[in-house]
Amino acid sequence: MGELKIGRIPITIPVMIVAGLITATGCQSAAEPVSTVSRPLTEGEPAPDFKLEDLDGETVSLRDLRGKPVLLNFWATWCPPCRAEMPYLQEVFEEWQGKELVVLTIDIGESRATVQNYLQSYKLSLPVLLDISKIVSYRYGFRYIPTTFFIDKDGIIQRMRVGPFPSKEAIDAYIEEIIP
Repeated sequence: MGELKIGRIPITIPVMIVAGLITATGCQSAAEPVSTVSRPLTEGEPAPDFKLEDLDGETVSLRDLRGKPVLLNFWATWCPPCRAEMPYLQEVFEEWQGKELVVLTIDIGESRATVQNYLQSYKLSLPVLLDISKIVSYRYGFRYIPTTFFIDKDGIIQRMRVGPFPSKEAIDAYIEEIIP
């Protein structure tokens, strides 16, 4: 097989292909493999309700957000594509804070301390809910993270995206579809 060197580190072509696939599609989810998760959700169906705690210990329920469109992003601190899109999600959160769009992120399977340390390190303030037991991830039935759901004011999934957003503008294009 061919070999490429970055500095003194040899990188084989198969390693580059795998790295490219992870970057293009996302990380394997911290949730169970797709064969043992509930069926994947599709656009046009109701988003499953959930109750999760945020980093302050407050419970957030999707049902309580009815009447507002919701951007719901599943991620983890260990996932490079998730980390790459976080600044764009932060920008969207800052733009829409206190307005009609609710931006929520759900960290999968990690402790409160891990997530808090990550947010502090990167100066992020967007809301994070903790799916430590991975129950909500299971109910949403996706295989890779990041995965983002765009839910309209009636609680219906209008759009889904698997993989990282390359820019804030890419996120904005999806938001336009759920904002009346």
